[in-house]
Amino acid sequence: MRDRYAVVGNPVAHSKSPEIHTLFARQTAEAIEYTRILAPLDGFEDTVRRFAREGGRGLNVTVPFKFDAFRLATERTPRAETAGAVNTLRFDGNQILGDNTDGAGLVADITRNLGIGLADARILMLGAGGAAYGVMLPLLDQKPAVLHIANRTPEKAASLADAFARYGRTSSSGYDTLEGRYDVIINATSAGLQDTMPDVPATVFGQGSLALDMVYADKPTAFMQFAAGQGARVRDGFGMLVEQAAESFSVWRGVRPETAPVFAHFGR
Repeated sequence: MRDRYAVVGNPVAHSKSPEIHTLFARQTAEAIEYTRILAPLDGFEDTVRRFAREGGRGLNVTVPFKFDAFRLATERTPRAETAGAVNTLRFDGNQILGDNTDGAGLVADITRNLGIGLADARILMLGAGGAAYGVMLPLLDQKPAVLHIANRTPEKAASLADAFARYGRTSSSGYDTLEGRYDVIINATSAGLQDTMPDVPATVFGQGSLALDMVYADKPTAFMQFAAGQGARVRDGFGMLVEQAAESFSVWRGVRPETAPVFAHFGR
């Protein structure tokens, strides 16, 4: 018998998580099976509880359910509590452990896989939803010069910046008042799923800037194409996905797989 895991979201058909976790399972000789679950927008909790009742051991949670997963968890790790959002659930009897591995995955991809240091960097975060909340503290732990949050609704950006101000230097604005160039620009919106991009000025990008879209796709997202046109180095969210998946696997199975073989498998 194999223990059952899955990724739950809406949409979710594009997810490469099943293939990634299958590769991790082979590497570590862990007996698991991993699938995708499309949850109705108004049926996340019912979907999760059904999966657990039927013997599921854990879930990855993707858009738009990370805040719902936070509320559903009966126990949370410190990094999940700080993020206020959950992307990893583990079922232990009647207990539901909530964790957030997004930030660890993002920082590992930027610093280890790309070799880019974040200390004293000017970082711009686009978006103020669950994806942004999940990565704020790990980014601030790297001691950037500033972590600026921009959002279509400036009030949401301000709320996110204020929530993490005690961990480092944060600031906020709407898109239309953004000024200056940033070393790292992270698109934490879901615009890439619709092949659109936030309405940000070209001046935030520059030669040598890193523009990272948390969304991953078979072709560069609109955000990546625009940033590349301004001379920025671009990257999609695949590296972050693999690194956070390894963290989730460790939460579930107690062993952290190597990520290099997965990148090689996908030709990355």
